[in-house]
Amino acid sequence: MDRQEGCKGCSESVQVSPEKLQRLVEIATRGRETASEEVYRQRIGQCEQCPGLQYGTTCQYCGCLVEVKTRLLESACPYPFAPKWS
Repeated sequence: MDRQEGCKGCSESVQVSPEKLQRLVEIATRGRETASEEVYRQRIGQCEQCPGLQYGTTCQYCGCLVEVKTRLLESACPYPFAPKWS
């Protein structure tokens, strides 16, 4: 199967600026229960060490921005072999 040109999942055009990432976090967490700062730090630290982290922002297993996913209390790690956090 050929890769489609311009496919965001197949190119580095998925990179998100820190400013845009912060805005997306604000939008995604609005009205939702968030993890404590300690839980967030543990989760993001594990994501930063994960081989599935792409472009420094995106989980290859679920496609989520890890900065958002790690902040939401109900989120779980999608790592297929053994989730790294819950």
